[in-house]
Amino acid sequence: MSDPCVQFKDMKSYWDIPGMKAGVVTGKLAWSLLQFCKAKGFALPSFNCTGSSSCNAVLEAAAKIGMPAYIQFSEGGAAFFAGKGLPNDKGKLQASILGACAGAHYVRNVAPAYGIPVLVHSDHCAKKLLPWFDGMLEYDEYFFSVKGEPLFSSHMLDLSEEPHEENIGICAVYLARMAKINCILEMEIGITGGVEDGVDNSGIAKDKLYSTPEEVWQVYETLAPISEKFTIAAAFGNVHGVYKAGNVVLRPELLGSFQDYAGKILQSSKPLNFVFHGGSGSEKRSIDEARTHGVVKMNVDTDTQWAYWEGIKKFYDDNELFLQGQLGNPKGLDKPNKSYYDPRKWNREAE
Repeated sequence: MSDPCVQFKDMKSYWDIPGMKAGVVTGKLAWSLLQFCKAKGFALPSFNCTGSSSCNAVLEAAAKIGMPAYIQFSEGGAAFFAGKGLPNDKGKLQASILGACAGAHYVRNVAPAYGIPVLVHSDHCAKKLLPWFDGMLEYDEYFFSVKGEPLFSSHMLDLSEEPHEENIGICAVYLARMAKINCILEMEIGITGGVEDGVDNSGIAKDKLYSTPEEVWQVYETLAPISEKFTIAAAFGNVHGVYKAGNVVLRPELLGSFQDYAGKILQSSKPLNFVFHGGSGSEKRSIDEARTHGVVKMNVDTDTQWAYWEGIKKFYDDNELFLQGQLGNPKGLDKPNKSYYDPRKWNREAE
């Protein structure tokens, strides 16, 4: 098997990738960007967003450092994007479908103005949330029929709580469908601990937090004949959220063992493309080692949730006496406070 990253090793910038552009990238272009990351030993950050404000914050930050990024929507975050006042019935998840698609359209419209490539992604989809996945994929197919590309760059199936064979089997069915529209699949094996978007895996057995080389290889040998465009969120002790040092034991060296196992069979160096879940609060040395083992995407949510809130908190702490009513502050009892409680003011501080 030839090295799929070899063509990118001598490139100095992701802008050297043929066809690279500002705005949302999909299909071969998105996949080439991930292979460039792998060749250069870095991962694209992926941030959970819940509205236009958090999307703007990610785009602005990425533009400032001149780097591509992912914007991703969880099922709950997507429902929030559409509006919590909308019905989101179990088994239908219509608000989550609408919100995710609305968010993807929003990013498609504004991202080119920020001057950097962006991937739009949907996050963890458990088996009970498959109606959400189906709804997004149906719209991808419609968008492809009109524009020649899917609305989203990629989607994640998280069937890690199901039996291993069932997980891979369902992923294979969906990947065959996604391959027709050049959409990338992210799948998970092993379980990410902690709590995320209402899913509580904090009490999961320790052995479930670590995948094995055989499990990872089974994923590859099943999915690779269908399409090359898939990534694996293999478990190496990952936990959602931020915890006291020592409570989380990340073993990024396992990713290297997964690559070695598959590489010996395929006679190729680092044939697998990994995703790092539960990135918030991780130690730099663990992140740095993971990058060397073919991690092309790293999820960040808890850290940015705190950063967003901290901006609002600091604004309130600095201006508390101007935020107790519409009128009245240290400058006078009849002085207006509109310029302080205007949502644009504190939202901007959060961004």
